[in-house]
Amino acid sequence: MTQYDLAVVGAGIVGLAHALAAARRGLSVVVIDRDAQANGASIRNFGLVVVSGQEPGISRARAEKSRAIWLDLADEAGLDVLHRGKLVIARRPEALAVLQAFAATPDGAECELLSPADVISRQPALHAAEISGGLYSPFELRVESREVLPKLTAFLGEGLGVEFRFGVAVTAIEPGSVVTSAGRIHAARVAVCPGDDLTSLFPERIGQYGVRRCKLQMLRLANPGFKLGSALVSDLSLLRYEGYAGLPEAAALRRRLESEQAGELANGVHLIVTQSADGSLVIGDSHHYGTTPDPFGSDEVDRLILGEFARLFPAAQPTVTARWTGTYSSASHAAFRDAPHEDVRLVMVTSGTGASTGFALGEETVAELFG
Repeated sequence: MTQYDLAVVGAGIVGLAHALAAARRGLSVVVIDRDAQANGASIRNFGLVVVSGQEPGISRARAEKSRAIWLDLADEAGLDVLHRGKLVIARRPEALAVLQAFAATPDGAECELLSPADVISRQPALHAAEISGGLYSPFELRVESREVLPKLTAFLGEGLGVEFRFGVAVTAIEPGSVVTSAGRIHAARVAVCPGDDLTSLFPERIGQYGVRRCKLQMLRLANPGFKLGSALVSDLSLLRYEGYAGLPEAAALRRRLESEQAGELANGVHLIVTQSADGSLVIGDSHHYGTTPDPFGSDEVDRLILGEFARLFPAAQPTVTARWTGTYSSASHAAFRDAPHEDVRLVMVTSGTGASTGFALGEETVAELFG
């Protein structure tokens, strides 16, 4: 009988983060996932590790810690970091006021406020008439999620001895063991990282946190003929990140956006633009909430996202080469860790920030379980 120190349920980025933290302590680890490979929110996103804009306090601290681990892994596991930094563009004076207020906080101290000319110098393809100013954050990292997850999985298996059981469903957690579709797996402790599966394991515990699913829409655009120096966001995004949205100055921006872009707000649309190694762009996204959101993308929502992109880059008319939807767990708090049993932890990121904060959460959980 094989006995593991830790069984991790779920091979998304949060599950892999727990496996990494345990394996680095020299613990024996098995990761179990019902799919053949990670196929959920962890590969359907921007691959953007966001630091500036995270809610002040624990979320910001987790993002800083996770960023440091990503950089370590870039060297150890050969993970490609495609961008560093984030350019926040203020189209409106109200957005610039938010950025000025953020720059005056401790979390914004190392960011650089930009004039319109500064913004254009960083990204000449932008439409100058749309820009009131901006802010540059040096902290963000961007990876290609659909490539990085398999590489990280291989590194954990080949480099750190983590075992993987793909295509295996977990049906129950019992003291000292995990009951699966392929038999019982014995483990001293268990970390359940279910992504947006709200019903298979501990549904009553998850229900206490008011978790729903958030559906998003994203697009890939053909190479637009220009190169991005970093990830890019604009006004609508300032209402999506608590580090900006929680500032008093955000109220005036919200009022103006409610007047001018009510459709975008109603569909949870904001703009993030990242660039892949082949020059193509990944843009999005939108936010619709429900216990079981429908799987269908909306052409109207895609037009809203593309419209915001066109306002910043009117000369670029790249072809849409791919469209997709994704879902992730969402609640009023950024993440939670629950203890159904003294040797079991249920860990969920409920803010779409798994890539940004997951590695720190993994270290916290492993420290809690193993001391």
